[in-house]
Amino acid sequence: MALRDQIRIMVVDDMSTSRGLLVQGLEALGIRHIFIAADGVNAVNVLSKTPAHLVISDYNMPNMDGLKLLHTLRSGARTKGVGFILITGRTEHQIIDHGRKLGMNNYLKKPFDAPQLRQCIESVVGPL
Repeated sequence: MALRDQIRIMVVDDMSTSRGLLVQGLEALGIRHIFIAADGVNAVNVLSKTPAHLVISDYNMPNMDGLKLLHTLRSGARTKGVGFILITGRTEHQIIDHGRKLGMNNYLKKPFDAPQLRQCIESVVGPL
């Protein structure tokens, strides 16, 4: 069975349009197990009950931004090994460097296309 048939991915973004576009992109790659959360707090709650292999999170969100979510996941016994991709329109070195120090696996700069999404995911989890 291919990895795309087994992998569980959590999409975290406060903008419903962005979540929808990511889900469509993942479905186009053949990924079947996709969970969504509208913010970092909700994502932590869902992930505590339903584990994921990979989290794809927006950076700029209310309550808990993407880097705070990453820090929270890396601090949890059950979530510390989850793959993490940050999506941001702001690729300032400060944000990316801080993400790497926290254990971010990769990042995508908005806007991005389907081949970039696939390449970013595969660099973290392997060929889909």
